[in-house]
Amino acid sequence: MSENSIPYKIYLNEHEMPIQWYNVRADMKHKPAPLLNPGTLQPMTEEELSGVFCSELAKQELDETTPYIDIPEEILKFYKMYRPSPLVRAYCLEEKLQTPAKIYYKFEGNNTSGSHKLNSAIAQAYYAKKQGLKGVTTETGAGQWGTALSMACSYFDLDCKVYMVKVSYEQKPFRREVMRTYGASVTPSPSETTEVGRKILAEFPGTTGSLGCAISEAVEAAVSTEGYRYVLGSVLNQVLLHQSVIGLETRAALDKYGIQPDMIIGCAGGGSNLGGLISPFMGEKLRGERDYQFIAVEPASCPSLTRGKYAYDFCDTGKVCPLAKMYTLGSGFIPSANHAGGLRYHGMSSVLSQLYDDGLMEARAVEQTAVFEAAEQFARIEGILPAPESSHAIRVAIDEALKCKESGEAKTIVFGLTGTGYFDMIAYEKFHNGDMSDYIPTDQELEPGFASLPNVE
Repeated sequence: MSENSIPYKIYLNEHEMPIQWYNVRADMKHKPAPLLNPGTLQPMTEEELSGVFCSELAKQELDETTPYIDIPEEILKFYKMYRPSPLVRAYCLEEKLQTPAKIYYKFEGNNTSGSHKLNSAIAQAYYAKKQGLKGVTTETGAGQWGTALSMACSYFDLDCKVYMVKVSYEQKPFRREVMRTYGASVTPSPSETTEVGRKILAEFPGTTGSLGCAISEAVEAAVSTEGYRYVLGSVLNQVLLHQSVIGLETRAALDKYGIQPDMIIGCAGGGSNLGGLISPFMGEKLRGERDYQFIAVEPASCPSLTRGKYAYDFCDTGKVCPLAKMYTLGSGFIPSANHAGGLRYHGMSSVLSQLYDDGLMEARAVEQTAVFEAAEQFARIEGILPAPESSHAIRVAIDEALKCKESGEAKTIVFGLTGTGYFDMIAYEKFHNGDMSDYIPTDQELEPGFASLPNVE
């Protein structure tokens, strides 16, 4: 790669994998607002965070000045099983669309977990093992994170307790069984096994759950069990740091062939995939070296960026976690059970929220029938059955390619294909049978969530 083109170097090992994670916060002029202690409303300290997270992860969570952090050799050894992941040019899709645009996708589904989540799961499991812990607890929505973490914990002989959003637990039994195959215990959330779960069930009888509910239960289970810590698959700064391997590999591969992207598109739920994909490119934009169009794509039924408020909010429904300043629909917001495509979190990563608020990226909300139309189209043309989450990005990538067809512009589009959809066949079945419909919450339906936002300046 040409070192004349950019003033930093992506250090790769002999397997063409990055040997460092990139911390985009180091280049942000406006840093993300700090996490606040829910009791004191003061910024969380490393000591306080270490009561919930592994000590090394607490350090990473608070580090906003170190641009590059070395990836431990044990993690690189594990990455070698499936990294570097392919960066593929979608020649067949380009031809079918008859577009002058060049379309590339970074495919993160080439591992047993079926998604990008393994990049951070193995890192978090490694630090837990290094600290001498017995196990970890977590939540999972569609199931990719729980699957990835169960794999990582199995690798390091750690116990893994997963609280899975109830609607996904019921709709995706095979995803649940993969977790159990790797030794994890899986509990539908909200459940009767925790105090906060019982409280949520009493307040919302018959609820199908949300990531916010599951997070509350997982945190309670971690802090009340000796030798355990809580780990999270998205939203947190540490997760975006680990996921930066996606963007670093993408940047290195594009540079290798002299390709300069115009726009970079990713699905957005809590922010792990999108943040990881865009981080090194955003760093270039922040430093004034190059410019890109970044597009975050979220579901219209859970529109935190496009319709949420930028405010401090609880990261979980049970209000036991720290407060984060983010674009949020309110910690009590529970997406409709009609929504089939993952991306069910009520808020958004503080890093991405700050970048969005600064006007450095844009966001679009798309309806799920249009998402599954794009998923089916992509599967038929490119031969990969995409995860519903990834298909949000596919939808907008196709839309942008068709705009290029109309204008004659030959833009270069890069999007993240976060994983495969083989455990999402109930959602595909609903789409094919005509049983899938679109649901967009009204302003009136969103208002209770906004009204419950904590009063924090």
